[in-house]
Order: sequence, then C-alpha cells, then structure tokens
Amino acid sequence: MNIAVYILLGLLAGVASGIFGIGGGTILIPAFIFLFGLTQHQAQGTTLALMVPPIGLLAAMRYYSEGNVKVSLAIFVCIGFFIGGYLGAEIAHRISEPLLKKVFGVFLLGVALKMILGK
Repeated sequence: MNIAVYILLGLLAGVASGIFGIGGGTILIPAFIFLFGLTQHQAQGTTLALMVPPIGLLAAMRYYSEGNVKVSLAIFVCIGFFIGGYLGAEIAHRISEPLLKKVFGVFLLGVALKMILGK
C-alpha cells in the first residue's frame, strides 16, 4: 500500500471520530487486519501508537469552542485511561490471537446492538 492509502484511512477514522466521538480503533483495527494483513495484536498496538498526544487535539478544541467538553471529567478519565491502557495491553498480550480477535468482535457487536436497540 502507499502513503496516500494510509492517509485516506486516517482521514476516514478521524472524520468518524469527530462525528461520532468513537475511538478510531473501531475503524482502524478491522482495516489494519483485513486490508493490511496485521495480526490482532499488531493492529491494536499500531492503533494505540498513533493515538499518542495529537490525535484528538483539533477535534477536542473544536468541541471545546462550542462548550461541549467537560474538562474536569476528561482530565480524570484520562488518568484512568493512561493506567488502564497499560493494564489492558498487559492482558491482551496474555491472550491468544484467535481469542483476542473473538473478544474484540463480541465487544463491537455488543456496542452495535446497544446503539441499535437503544437499551
């Protein structure tokens, strides 16, 4: 694949993130696996690596300018996310590739059903 395809994928994930407030991983992880042939572990690690500081800065600034950011909430969730991300990575590396893929799929399915059914 060429750089333009990577940038286009990032643009798609960024737009979806900005519109829906979703983590880019819901788009990026499947794309990395099915389009680029990464393993589940590689896809998750790559997605986490690209989220390092600047990823949501412009979108967050835009939401903040409209009064749609709860700063105190974001700060404390960020602290938990920082520690939780490390713990989650530790757990993920102890799970086999096939099981990790299934767990991720069930997570996405659960979120989809919750959003569709609204319960």
